[in-house]
Amino acid sequence: MHHHENESPETLMLTHGIKPTANRILILRTLLREGRPLSMTEIETALESVDKSIISRTLATFREHRLLHSLEDGGDSLRYEVCHCAEEEEDTDRHVHFHCELCGRTFCFEEYPVPRVDFPDGFEVHNANYMAHGVCPECNHRHQIPGLARND
Repeated sequence: MHHHENESPETLMLTHGIKPTANRILILRTLLREGRPLSMTEIETALESVDKSIISRTLATFREHRLLHSLEDGGDSLRYEVCHCAEEEEDTDRHVHFHCELCGRTFCFEEYPVPRVDFPDGFEVHNANYMAHGVCPECNHRHQIPGLARND
């Protein structure tokens, strides 16, 4: 996995076709700095100076431009995380994501296209988000309990 701390919010926004504004930079910088999925409340807490309505509008803009993943966190609230996928690629080859429930990281698998689903006539799909939930190899390895090894 490559590290993204050195990515500038401005560059990320421009590659996604978003106009960098002061508030957008602040919000994106917060998400990049945390490096984990944040809830709206956590973002608001981190940025007390920014109006809540600006934050929610900005998150919506980021999502439209596929700069963020949104994850259900098991409750009824969403968490947001910066998507570090290859921006140049057209969205025709949407790819799958894997969210690890233990470490909370989301992995982008750019080389794995989303399985095609043929919906019934009349259903027009605008956006599909393929997010698998489970345990990543690192966490799996760390949480192996001796004596309970799986019999493969």
